[in-house]
Amino acid sequence: GLVMTEMRPCYACSQTEMSKRHCFQLYSLHFNPRNIIGSGIFISPKGVLEHAGSVGLSLIVWVCGGGICALGSMCYAELGVTIPKSGGDYSYVTEIFGGLVGFLLLWSAVLIMYPTTLAVIALTFSNYVLQPLFQNCLPPFIATRLLATICILFLTWVNCSSVRWATRIQDVFTVGKLLALALIIVVGLVQICRGHYDALRPSVAFEFSEDPSVGQIALAFLQASFAYSGWNFLNYVTEEVVEPRKNLPRAIYISIPLVTLVYTLTNIAYFSSMSPQELLASNAVAVTFGEKLLGMFSWVMPISVALSTFGGINGYLFTSSRLCFSGAREGHLPYLLAMIHLKNCTPIPALLVCCTATIVILCIGDTHNLINYVSFINYLSYGVTIAGLLYLRKKRPNLTRPIKVNMLIPISYLIFWAVLLGFSLYSEPVVCGLGMVIMLTGVPIYFVGVQWKDKPKWIYKVVGKSVSATI
Repeated sequence: GLVMTEMRPCYACSQTEMSKRHCFQLYSLHFNPRNIIGSGIFISPKGVLEHAGSVGLSLIVWVCGGGICALGSMCYAELGVTIPKSGGDYSYVTEIFGGLVGFLLLWSAVLIMYPTTLAVIALTFSNYVLQPLFQNCLPPFIATRLLATICILFLTWVNCSSVRWATRIQDVFTVGKLLALALIIVVGLVQICRGHYDALRPSVAFEFSEDPSVGQIALAFLQASFAYSGWNFLNYVTEEVVEPRKNLPRAIYISIPLVTLVYTLTNIAYFSSMSPQELLASNAVAVTFGEKLLGMFSWVMPISVALSTFGGINGYLFTSSRLCFSGAREGHLPYLLAMIHLKNCTPIPALLVCCTATIVILCIGDTHNLINYVSFINYLSYGVTIAGLLYLRKKRPNLTRPIKVNMLIPISYLIFWAVLLGFSLYSEPVVCGLGMVIMLTGVPIYFVGVQWKDKPKWIYKVVGKSVSATI
């Protein structure tokens, strides 16, 4: 039941793009903020505090992280209307720098960014579900991995079966995310009004356990950036957005400040009831928060976070499969991944590849190392894309740009980007370097698989059988 099609399906209603174009526009516009506010805020605070070394500096990292996302978003808004193609970073880099750089970004996204992000969210889901059952110790390694795998398999089946089901899950499970954050913020503000804010006093908030290094601060930003990931997702469906000149900046100006405010208030709420030592000792921060303040209603917190992460996995499966679909349609991945199910209009091969890669990564490393790993590659791709904006300004100055940002914005972002990646690589050479090595393995694969056009027929047969066996 798989077909190759030039008519792009509308993933929001399973109809053709020509007949239901507005559905994708509405879906994409409300889908983006949900992917920014996700499970990261329930796990990244521990990593940010650990590397920042103090409460005050960790809060500064959260605020500045939102500001950096705003700079990047404005650059992406210009690229989105200048190169009006769906696919985000991949489409822009391919258009500006050519096939090799675009393929390397796609290669790292398919093998590293999306599977690792999915793995982290799935592990967060399983930790929050299992932590109430293991109150005095960490959940067993096997149990967390097994539950995370079951969750990934189930949501892959849902996305393969019906896009409508997938979008309904996103609608329903967003409630859990908003409930958890609203509850944390409100309870935290009540605590502060009652005078419980010792850890937030300036004299205490900037007490460092040890002097922070630039490298550790860079890693704190990487941990925070995982929570903010998703700010560029609207650019993956630029072709379907009506009036992008108005809607792209509007989405940025509303969503980024709102998300930054929510994340900062959530961290302030955490510190209104937990000392830094308690937060660092917790494997599920929101569960610990609920146990301290909600009493008999503490069960609400793990359920709410589990609902949130469940919806987050669903959202990332949707986006990652679309990127595989787009890459295969451009000839950078096997054509089988560009096929959709004839009846369900879902990219089943792409979804199964994403699912397989995620399950493999689930068995590798702990959560915080995986976050450093994926955040480093994410920032690498963001920087290359924004460097493409400057390159395009120089090479094609007369190109029509409905949105044109001040040059200081991309330059400021790239300066921060270079410092962040340089010191992160210095502080975590193995974790960050491994991502770069995997990305560079795409160079020979590009020349053999994409650039070499006159390959013997037996190579195509072997590749086809290998991909078929994988999915």
